[in-house]
Amino acid sequence: MNRREFFLKGILGLASLGFLFGFKKTNNEDDMKSKLEKLLDIEEIKKLKHRYFRGIDMADMELLESLFTDNASLDYRGGSYRWQVKGKKDILEQIANAFHSDALACHQGHHPEIEITGLNTAKGLWYLSDIFTDTKTQTTTRGSALYQDQYVKENGNWKIKKSEYDRIWEEVEPANPETKVIVQYLKEHGKKLDDK
Repeated sequence: MNRREFFLKGILGLASLGFLFGFKKTNNEDDMKSKLEKLLDIEEIKKLKHRYFRGIDMADMELLESLFTDNASLDYRGGSYRWQVKGKKDILEQIANAFHSDALACHQGHHPEIEITGLNTAKGLWYLSDIFTDTKTQTTTRGSALYQDQYVKENGNWKIKKSEYDRIWEEVEPANPETKVIVQYLKEHGKKLDDK
């Protein structure tokens, strides 16, 4: 028995005890199991998106490779850019080029609204807050956006099939020359610009 089955049986068992002690049974066991499965799927999708944000900010290509379908697509529409990419291989290459050794990045996803749309499909809406500094060009971009994602479950694992966003606001400014960067993870782990 895997963790998911164990968890479901435990919850159903606790629910059954509740019925013994006088709580009204409003749904049958199959309905409750279906709702629990959806909740577990929603939690797995949340973890998937959190891994995506961690993966891009840390240029973790191995992690990112596990998060996308082979035919995934991205379409990010910002005030100063539009980034469209199709296919996992090209997505990974573009991310590696963007999150390079002269970059500082922080992407955070908030307020997920996830809907399970089918047995192996789902969609999600996420609020993004981000800061990205390119120390080579000395520019900082910060803002917020709304992600709209589509997910599919492949071999029991949720993956990103389509991800797009539109900016709510965006500002681009020269990086502060007086700011001293103490730690820069991508300096060591990001793609070297001369490797492009």
